[in-house]
Amino acid sequence: MATEERAVPLRLGSIAPNFQADTTNGPIDFHEFIGDNWVVLFSHPEDYTPVCTTELGAFAKLEPEFTKRGVKLIGLSANTVESHGGWIKDIDDITGSKLTFPIIGDKNRHVAYLYDMLDHQDTTNVDSKGIAFTIRSVFIIDPKKTIRLILSYPASTGRNTAEVLRVVDSLQTGDKHRVTTPINWVPGDDVIVHPSVKNEEAKTLFPNFRIVRPYLRFTPLPKEETSAAV
Repeated sequence: MATEERAVPLRLGSIAPNFQADTTNGPIDFHEFIGDNWVVLFSHPEDYTPVCTTELGAFAKLEPEFTKRGVKLIGLSANTVESHGGWIKDIDDITGSKLTFPIIGDKNRHVAYLYDMLDHQDTTNVDSKGIAFTIRSVFIIDPKKTIRLILSYPASTGRNTAEVLRVVDSLQTGDKHRVTTPINWVPGDDVIVHPSVKNEEAKTLFPNFRIVRPYLRFTPLPKEETSAAV
C-alpha cells in the first residue's frame, strides 16, 4: 500500500514517491528496491490482456540489456499478486520469455493513484466496481530517486521496449559526458555538446567537436564510452 499521498503533480525532476507493496518477488519498499540503481517502473491495465502480455514478454527478453546498464525493471498491473503468478506462466509460454523481474500487485490502485497512472480519456476503462484501470505509464528513475522520464500510452497501444532502453542510454550518456542527444540518436552516433560547456572547455573535453551553429555543436564520443546499440 502506498504510504503517502501525492501532494503535487509528478514532473521530470520530482523525487519518485515511496511506497510499500506486495510483488511477485515478495514485499518491497520502493526506495530500498531502487537502492543505487536506475529503475524502469511501468504499468498495465489488467492481467490476462493481449497487449500487456506482449509487452511484459518483450521487457523480459530485453532485461539482460537493462541489467548491463545498472537498470532494474519492475512492472505493475491492477490485479493481485496471485493473479500475476498465473499470468506470468502465460506470458512465458506465449512469448518465449523467462520473466523474473517483480510485478506489483495493485488491485486497489494505491500505487496507480500515487503515480497518476490513470486514464481519463476512456471512461469505459474501469473494472466491475467502476474503478479506473491503470494505463501504460513508464517512469525512468535514477539512483537519486529522481524521475527522469515520464511516458503515458493509451491502453490500446503497446510500447516500444527498444525506445525505453534508448532513453536510458541517452540519460546515462548525458550524465557522464555533459552532452545531449539529437533526434533518433542511438549509441555510437554523434552527440551534442551541452550549452553549458563553452568552446574553450569543449576543446579539451571533445577535441573533435564541430560547430554547426553557435548553439549547435556535435561531437563523437570514444567508442569505449558508448553502449552497444540494440
